[in-house]
Parts: sequence; structure tokens; C-alpha cells
Amino acid sequence: MSVTPADATTETPTLSGAEIVLRALKEQGVEVIFGYPGGAVLPLYDAIFQQNAIRHILVRHEQAAVHAAEGYARSTGKVGCVLVTSGPGATNAVTGLVDALMDSIPVVCLTGQVPTHLIGNDAFQEADTTGITRPATKHNYLVKRVEDLARTVHEAFYVARAGRPGPVVIDLPKDILIGKGPYTGAPREEHRSYRPQTVPDAGAIREAVAMLKRAARPIAYTGGGVINAGPEASALLAEFIHLTGIPCTNTLMGLGAFPGSDPQFLGMLGMHGTYEANLAMHGCDVMLNVGARFDDRVTGRLDAFAPNSKKIHADIDPSSINKNVKVDVSIVGDAAEVLRALIAAWKADDTQQDRQALSAWWRQIDAWRARDSLRFNQQGTIIKPQYAVRRLYELCRETGRDTFIATEVGQHQMWAAQYFRFEKPNHWMTSGGLGTMGYGLPAAMGVQIAHPDALSIDIAGEASILMNIQEMATLAQYRLPVKVFILNNQYMGMVRQWQELLHGSRYSESYSEALPDFVRLAEAFHGTGLRATCVEELDGVIRRMLETPGPVIADICVDQKENCFPMIPSGAAHNEMILGSGNPDDPVMIIDEETVLV
Repeated sequence: MSVTPADATTETPTLSGAEIVLRALKEQGVEVIFGYPGGAVLPLYDAIFQQNAIRHILVRHEQAAVHAAEGYARSTGKVGCVLVTSGPGATNAVTGLVDALMDSIPVVCLTGQVPTHLIGNDAFQEADTTGITRPATKHNYLVKRVEDLARTVHEAFYVARAGRPGPVVIDLPKDILIGKGPYTGAPREEHRSYRPQTVPDAGAIREAVAMLKRAARPIAYTGGGVINAGPEASALLAEFIHLTGIPCTNTLMGLGAFPGSDPQFLGMLGMHGTYEANLAMHGCDVMLNVGARFDDRVTGRLDAFAPNSKKIHADIDPSSINKNVKVDVSIVGDAAEVLRALIAAWKADDTQQDRQALSAWWRQIDAWRARDSLRFNQQGTIIKPQYAVRRLYELCRETGRDTFIATEVGQHQMWAAQYFRFEKPNHWMTSGGLGTMGYGLPAAMGVQIAHPDALSIDIAGEASILMNIQEMATLAQYRLPVKVFILNNQYMGMVRQWQELLHGSRYSESYSEALPDFVRLAEAFHGTGLRATCVEELDGVIRRMLETPGPVIADICVDQKENCFPMIPSGAAHNEMILGSGNPDDPVMIIDEETVLV
């Protein structure tokens, strides 16, 4: 990397390695570090003690530190920062790093390491961190010279946020943190070898526009890449969708990239997507994919995925294009730049859309919408989980407060995606690619640190929340008013659902027989515990949760047998869905529908 000091006329200061790291972090705009101390990183912690520019949040587990940094990063668009010690500190962080890699979240993780002369000797708390994290990160470094520290930190932040974002590890031997060396400022020049293409090829843009203008059944399918490109990208997406009149659907990671209440929004697509979104994908003749990677939970059976369509794929990561699905037009570029170029090219192209065909396409979509695939029956006193999420959404809106939602992983995650409507980006934190149980509570914690006046809510399951429940102590220590909304059905719900539908209702190890009392558990962690056991109690509990200062756990006892529909079984096509029938005596029906156009 070409390094031009920020002020070449100033004498280069000599600092300890730990001081160099902190100065570089400050120059990179780091405001908060999520971490947990240990012997190998004590020099850094000593340096943190002696400054006030960067805040440190003491988590209770290193996995949670990375998830908290992910929540911070996802909700702000900034790079999250993590500090853990050597050995088990670093290995405990690996799950979070893979989670950030799968979901393209920019995180820089500083890991302690034994002194350089002990590396490879099986020293106390030694692990081959760079070897272990190589497949778990976008890039990693082992620093062996104090002189390389500042440059490495600056480069790590550039790599984490440039192109397709992701996690970067910097492994820091203890003697490097203690040693003295020069500090050099962040470089003014671009990296000499890593320069991701952000501006799309004009010819590919024109080809895409020509294909979309000729389409009779177009659809836009957008993912987390639009959100990663910043709020401007979401505004440009809305402008393009309204300009063209075409329908839009989001992936799980893309929710909020397009307003959930917009009439051109079809809802989420994929395994638990809406009927209209999945059948529109199956029946389209031209598909525009912006910032999504054709994940298997979206595509279903590949040989039956949008079988009669031309496909356009725009992504900043060229390795994602033609990786899972062969496409007809490839566009490499930043999502905001791509959408800006598409808008300009659409306006410059004199070709007229076939508005009659597009109207027929919307009539077909409206017919699919009329099936109301997300309907449910809230009858009797037992709380339906869908109803609980819908009431949470409605009562959050009544407060008028900016609301951020994190989730754990399972049925509750899908119900949150289906029934909590997102109008803007960066307000939805969930583990998509890795599906990490225990993600939601620390992610909500990171969000609350970044947005102290906002509502930060973790929609959880009673099984997932126990994976990182110890972070309730972090909430108490820093007086973070995170709200935990548990949909408690006493099962690992998604596991139970698959066992019921695909394994003859053999519920092997999916029932939780020894759950804690979550109300008393909240109180043990210096928080407030609430519980709703019937529909009549639900609204009151939600209102008390939202109004109560400090951290709250709301234990919502929901129907144990409720399944999450629609559902495309693994290996099935988009037109092979299981739907809830809306009749409690006839709970499911399997739809195998060929797309019939109006």
C-alpha cells in the first residue's frame, strides 16, 4: 500500500505498539470497541485506560463482541471494531467472524497473540489465529514488526469497508504491542492492489435497460448489497422502481431497502417469502438482481428457478456473478452507482415499455396477493406468534420512536421478517447466511450503543436467547435499555416444524424441558421481567415493555404448534409451496401451481 503520511512536515512520533493501534483507530473514526481482556492484550487495555477518545464496551463472551460490532456496523454503515485476547478469545470470536463474512458486514477484529518468539511453540493461550480465521474473514494479518502496525490498521479498515464489506482480523503479538515504533497517518492514495470496481460498465447498463423495457413480466430482486451501499442506494432503488412501474421483492438481508408499505413491494421472497413474491419470481421473463447473491434459501431448486426468464445480476463482488445462477447480463459495481446509471439510461432510452403487458402482469400479481398468504387465525386466548409480532409492530409505531429490530434465528426470525414492516434501511439486524443462534441480543446491544435514544428490540426465541443470555449483564452495566421480546413456544420451533413436515413428526431433541423463568432471570440480571400468557395480556405487556426504562425481557407464551408459512421445502421450486390454509382443522395445503398469466 502506498503510504503518504497525513502531515509529512511533522516529525513522526515514537509510540508503543498499543498507542499506535489506538491512534490509528481514532484516525479511522472508531468511537467504540466491543471486547474482553486477557493477558496478551493487556498492553492495549492499559492504553485504553489512559485515553477518553474511544469507548470500550465489556461484553461477557467474545462471540457476542463480534455480533455487537455487527449490529453497530449494520445500523450505522460504519466499520465495527472488536478486541479479544489470544487463544480462546480469538477462537470464541470465529462464529461472529463467519457470520459477518456471510452477511457482508464490515468488522475489524483485533486479536491478541503470544510474543513472536513463542509463536509455534504451543505457548499458553496460543492458537494459529491467522490460519483458523483465513476462511472466516475477508482478509487477515499477523503483525511481526512495530513499524507495520499503523499501516496494517489503516489497510484493514479500508479492506473491511471497500468493495463487498466483510470482517478483517489483525493478530497482534504481545511484544509488538509493548515495543516502540513510529506512527504514520492514514494514506491519502488508493490501495495499489485492491481497488474494487464501483462504477458499472455503460454497455452492460444499456443492455439491461433494453432487456427490461422489452419485458412483459419484469421483477426486481434486491438484497443486502443495496443496504451496504448506503441510504442513497435505497432512495435510488425506490426512484427506479417507481420510474419503471415494475414489482420489487427483497431478500431477508435486504428488508428495508425498499419501503415495506409501497404498493409495488411484493414482500420477502424465498423459503418463507410471500406467495406473490415467489410466484412472480417463478413466472417472470426478466429479472433484475441488485446486491443479492442467489442464495439457496432464495432460489430453491436451481434447475426450476425462474425457468423462463432472462437474468440481470448487478453486484460489487464479481465472484458472486455466475457463481450459483448463470445470468444473461453481468454488471459489476456499487449498488448506488448501478441504480443511478440504470435511472439515467432508462430516461435516455426512447424505447417505449409495453404498458399493456405490464398491466396484465400486475393483474396476475394482484390475483396472487388476494390469496393473502400471511393470514392467520387469532382465535381463543392462546397467543399466535404472528399476532404478537404484528401487535409489537403496531404499538412501536404508536410510540413514534425510531425502532431497530434484531432477531435470533428460527421461526421467530421469519415471523419478524413477515409481520414487522420496514420502511427504511439499516433498521433490521438478523443473521442471514450463517443462521447464528444467539445473534440477536448482542446485535441489539450494538445498535443501542450506536443509537442511544432509539428503541432497540431483539425479537427472540426461548432457545436462541439462551445462547448469549449472559449479555444481559452487559446491558445492566452500561444501562442499555434493550428490549427482548421472546416468542416462547418451548420448542426449537423451526427444528420442530421440519420434523413435523419432513420427518414424520418425530420430535427428536427439539423440546426444551428445563427452561428458566425468564421474568426472574431478567430480575437476576438487574432488568425487568414481564410475561403474557393470553391474548388479553399481550398489549399491556408490550406497552409496559416499551415504556419501562432499562433492559426488559418480555416472555410471550405463544401457540406451541404454530408453523411458519408460506414454506418452500428444501429442494423444491418457487411454485411448490406449503401454505397455511387459514382453517385450524386443515392446517396446511401444498400448492403446486404452474404460473398462469392473465
